[in-house]
Amino acid sequence: MNHKAYIHPEGWKFALIFFAISIALTYIFLPLALLGYLLTFFTLWFFRNPERNTEKDVNSIISSADGKVCLIDEASPPPELEMGQEKMLRVCVFMNVFNVHVNRTPISGKIQKIVYKAGSFLNASLDKASEKNERSSMVIANDNNIKIIVVQIAGLIARRILGFVSEKQFLEQGERYGLIRFGSRVDIYMPLDATVTCAVGDKVVAGTSKLAKLNNTHE
Repeated sequence: MNHKAYIHPEGWKFALIFFAISIALTYIFLPLALLGYLLTFFTLWFFRNPERNTEKDVNSIISSADGKVCLIDEASPPPELEMGQEKMLRVCVFMNVFNVHVNRTPISGKIQKIVYKAGSFLNASLDKASEKNERSSMVIANDNNIKIIVVQIAGLIARRILGFVSEKQFLEQGERYGLIRFGSRVDIYMPLDATVTCAVGDKVVAGTSKLAKLNNTHE
């Protein structure tokens, strides 16, 4: 599902609730009503869903999330994917509450597997959040059968991970595939021989910022 509305549909539900409460509070206690109106506008702003022009590049892995690169390391895929213990290169992007939270696919390819795992709600910027927190993992394979794993991880405030796609579906690079509410993290796993083109601390934009270059000689 490719949501093109500037405000994601998920946002309208929360905004309408805050707006209704604010109207009621207007007749009871005006300062609280003003706070409610501010929360209404913040909610709409938080769920903004801007268009992005993705420059398609089969050799590039682009960011799945807006935010800051908080970790670059080598790690085994999430165990629930049953892909073994062989390590992959991993780039982690932390999203705070001020970032756009709509996630986009880093490569073009077919979804091979999507697995949800319940978990904790630690601060998503912590290293152990990848292991302990609630998450949804997606495996995408491109035309050269190079597999990329994208893991949506819930954060301290986030309480729901949403997906718009299903297994066997083909995604274009930069296409919207999911959303995490209110502060979270996305980990992108790639082959060890990929060349990282970002650094810890870099601010990245989903659908446009390049994280790494692929070696497309895999079988």
